[in-house]
Amino acid sequence: MNSVKAFAPATVANVACGFDIFGFAIEEPGDVVELRRRDEPGIVITDIFGDEGRLPRNAEKNAVTVVMLRMLEHLGIKDFGYEVVLHKNMPLGSGMGSSAASAVAGVMAMNELLGNPLTRQELLPFAMEGERMASGSAHADNVGPSLLGGFVVIRSYNPLDIFTIPVPDDLYCTLVHPDIEINTKDARFILRNEVSLKNTIAQMGNVAGLVAGLMKADYELIGRSMVDVIIEPVRSILIPEFNAVKQAAISNGALGCSISGSGPSMFALSRGMESAVKAGNAMQQQFSEAGIESSVHVSAINKGGAVVLEKE
Repeated sequence: MNSVKAFAPATVANVACGFDIFGFAIEEPGDVVELRRRDEPGIVITDIFGDEGRLPRNAEKNAVTVVMLRMLEHLGIKDFGYEVVLHKNMPLGSGMGSSAASAVAGVMAMNELLGNPLTRQELLPFAMEGERMASGSAHADNVGPSLLGGFVVIRSYNPLDIFTIPVPDDLYCTLVHPDIEINTKDARFILRNEVSLKNTIAQMGNVAGLVAGLMKADYELIGRSMVDVIIEPVRSILIPEFNAVKQAAISNGALGCSISGSGPSMFALSRGMESAVKAGNAMQQQFSEAGIESSVHVSAINKGGAVVLEKE
């Protein structure tokens, strides 16, 4: 095998009450990585499409290639070099797991080209290094669902303990990206280091309720549990029209609505495609009335995660 093309989907992290511990993948958009073997040693980024020239071409400083370098070091492989082409199909700083999708597509392509020496679970720590490069924190709530698919729970980071839980077949996500950008590092910097006991108790109840609601297909419980009393009140101030857009989603049938990742994208969960589309139209209209353009993606929960598209 000399070349591989892999796709990794966008994700919604945190899912309201589950900061750094919840995430799920959607069907599209997503990033695509083309990886080709070459005789000369080292990894070279030959092209990046869709980043407007903003991403570094240095392999040690790009999330898509740093994960490959760490994999090769771990496996002790030095026989060949590699050429990488990255197709960025979502905006940078979007809150849609952009850097995670690049990292995951990178580890998927490299693992396939090497004959799949590592399982998907074993690929996770390498993909997390891409997040560390991009945001300064090796969190797994984007790379986990992008790689594994489904609704992911991170029980522990040390040691890493991550698993998926079942979700109702009729649960749909509406993901709306306003045409503004929020830097992930900045969005983490503004968070408080300490949380009150009152808010901790409320958040724990919502986390438990959301897990139970998803596993029992109890849509009302899902909606009641999509309440974030810790992160959303702080980060929402960075998103223009946040409260109005959230209310528009819920008033038009969404079970709940919150920030996707660190923002500015917002997501809603709905029962059925029709409700999800209606909520998306209302959210987009609310942004439009404020003079903010936006894009809308409606999707069931992506249960498969990253995939290899081509190999030869």
